Amino acid sequence: MEQTPDAHPEPEFDIEPIHVQFTDDDCGTRLDKALSALLPQYSRGRIQQWIEEGQVTVDGATAKIRMIVLGDEKVQILPQPAPDEQAFTPEDIPLDIVYEDAAILVVNKPAGLVVHPGAGNWSGTLLNGLLHYCPSLVGVPRAGIVHRLDKDTSGLMVVGKTLVSQTDLVRQLQARTVKRQYLSLVWGTPQLSGTIDASIARHPRDRIKMGVSESLSAKPAITHYERLAGGLLDRRSVSLMHCKLETGRTHQIRVHMQSLGFALVGDALYGKTHLTSAFDRQALQAWRLGLIHPTTGEQCEWTVPLADDFLELLERAGIDIDEALASHI
Repeated sequence: MEQTPDAHPEPEFDIEPIHVQFTDDDCGTRLDKALSALLPQYSRGRIQQWIEEGQVTVDGATAKIRMIVLGDEKVQILPQPAPDEQAFTPEDIPLDIVYEDAAILVVNKPAGLVVHPGAGNWSGTLLNGLLHYCPSLVGVPRAGIVHRLDKDTSGLMVVGKTLVSQTDLVRQLQARTVKRQYLSLVWGTPQLSGTIDASIARHPRDRIKMGVSESLSAKPAITHYERLAGGLLDRRSVSLMHCKLETGRTHQIRVHMQSLGFALVGDALYGKTHLTSAFDRQALQAWRLGLIHPTTGEQCEWTVPLADDFLELLERAGIDIDEALASHI
């Protein structure tokens, strides 16, 4: 094989296309395999992806992965970044900043916004927005994010703007001095108050789900709950719940409430299928957040109004949010 001078030894994506030309030695080799041998700096999977996306032409015609090289063909490749290489790219995403100083940033995350890049969501996340809003966060792991909310959960999150602040916040989470309070709407009528102390682990058969578990891999999880008000939604009883977390396991409130038989309204993952049409996301909001300021040592607390769609849901259920929260404000 011969590689022309404008082919590049390192993956770059703002440069001229890569041009290669096969020789008789390549005759009979499948295209993706031949290109992978010629361009070892790119994985074969990456090259296959470019071919599938139409970014590779052979003698001017769009290439196919399974085509066989005959020899002497001229190939042009338009290299594209892998999705995960865009994960930490700043993006101009509107952020609802509740509080900010030199050490921390408190954000009111809307439902629908993914917190951190991952499979299927390599861009358009809160992390991307934070890097655009505060470029210095590029020097802080995970752009200062210390805890997460599910994509379809709205509400408060704190971000450490410096490595020192982030480290302090992580330690507070571990010491359970960060106070996280949520409001949720569940199907049914739980008892007035209680504590769920039940460890949580990945579901043994459905890897997307979490579940209450006694397995060795399960992590301790504690949720305190209180029923604030009741109503009717689609002629079924619903209850507005106030939940306080001692721990922050994945899907903790959703799993714990479902374990008692009171799934969240709109929860397509843990709720009953025929009840998920009442709301297009789980009815859950991180309503109040309290912590010790990393630099001043002061006790801080923030509260945000319920998201508009959540408020509309409560109105449909006949629940007066002001009356329900009167003793908590």
